[in-house]
Amino acid sequence: MKCYFLQLTTVTFLWLMTSQLNAQQAVTVSVFNESTTIPFTTFINSPLHPGVQVGTEFEGHVKNHFRLYPSITVGYMFHKKLFQGLYADANIGVDYQTGFGVNIKTKLGLGYLHTFTTQEEYQFNGSTYESKGDRGNARVMPSFTIGLGYNLQKNNPLSTEIFFLYQSWIEYPYSPGFIPLMSHTNIHFGTKFYPSKAK
Repeated sequence: MKCYFLQLTTVTFLWLMTSQLNAQQAVTVSVFNESTTIPFTTFINSPLHPGVQVGTEFEGHVKNHFRLYPSITVGYMFHKKLFQGLYADANIGVDYQTGFGVNIKTKLGLGYLHTFTTQEEYQFNGSTYESKGDRGNARVMPSFTIGLGYNLQKNNPLSTEIFFLYQSWIEYPYSPGFIPLMSHTNIHFGTKFYPSKAK
């Protein structure tokens, strides 16, 4: 049931992206490093735990220098010693757009994360240990993101933007009865572009 939810979310996301590409819909792509750490105490940690994320931003509302907008993303991350995870989330973003092309960015998000172990697991059957199949674990994934973006064409509302984001997020439940939640940070480097904008 949990896997079906993730598949349904992914298919819905891809359908939204496909159906909107002809309407000058933004596409965001980023690569990131995931760390299991307390937010705002560290920056880039090693070893690297790579991830990739794709998404889209909707038009939203612009007033003065502020832009309020919804966005959705799907992504994948690989933490060699703990898990690999697929997720889908929705965000509300607020950008403060300066006059010289730099955007100060914030987002609040809520997502669904499905994790799978990267190590083989065994279960005691009363006499011996036998390999246990992994159907994964469902997690809730609230997040808070801050960052900076730069518009390559500052006077063009459909300009390509390069961005850097610091995303802090919670994995819940993590280990019920032992560790209720786990905090993470993702450092994103990415771009927003409009694949169908008028030439």
